[in-house]
Amino acid sequence: MERLFCLELLLGKEKVERLKKAFVVVIGIGAVGSYATEALARSGIRHLRLVDFDTIKTTNFNRHLLAITPNLGKLKAEAAKERIAQINPHCKVEVVNAFAAAETMDQIVEGKPDLVIDAVDSLNPKVQLLAYCHEKKIPVISSMGAAIRMNIFSIKAGDLFKTTGCPLARYVRSRLRRRGIQKGIFCIYSDTPVSEEPIQETRILNEEQDNDRGRRRHKLGSTPTVTGAFGLAVAHHALLYLIGDLKLR
Repeated sequence: MERLFCLELLLGKEKVERLKKAFVVVIGIGAVGSYATEALARSGIRHLRLVDFDTIKTTNFNRHLLAITPNLGKLKAEAAKERIAQINPHCKVEVVNAFAAAETMDQIVEGKPDLVIDAVDSLNPKVQLLAYCHEKKIPVISSMGAAIRMNIFSIKAGDLFKTTGCPLARYVRSRLRRRGIQKGIFCIYSDTPVSEEPIQETRILNEEQDNDRGRRRHKLGSTPTVTGAFGLAVAHHALLYLIGDLKLR
């Protein structure tokens, strides 16, 4: 396919064919998730399931790939589906307008995906998703905190339980350990230390929001460059895994 010509020049036909057969679930089509989703679509992924219950708002414009005036008020996953149709018309795109939670997990990851991408920004749903994938042995790549950072060169990839500098990663680790999980969660994170105060506030608000999912969230400062770099790093490692050049455990 001519649209993947340059990718095939780099990776070879066999690896591109693997991508063209892959099924990936992306959970959270926010700032990080929107960039990751587009990179996957541009890499020829055959089947994407996009999971998000939220809509595009004016406050998304500084960092969200899909935040343009015609998309205001649209469901993020629906906007992503429309864009992917213009990029990779061969990609099958499913939209699941649902909140990631224990009661929706079976629906979200049904059909044996080759990979799940966690771009969820609420603590409880993130932990539930990662625990579920670990228990079911579903390959997953998780994005940790991309907000309140300015250094794109501090972005790293590795096991969640060996990360440093990321308060969100520490909260997630702590909760997973309570469930008996000690290793085996691959993540993208920044090792630049940040103030924990706004993250702590957001963690509390997000926990409250789990019982009232439409509540306004506390916002954290962010840039299009760092969040975009996180999303592209997630997609890059997803591609490496799907072509057989990376092990996640």
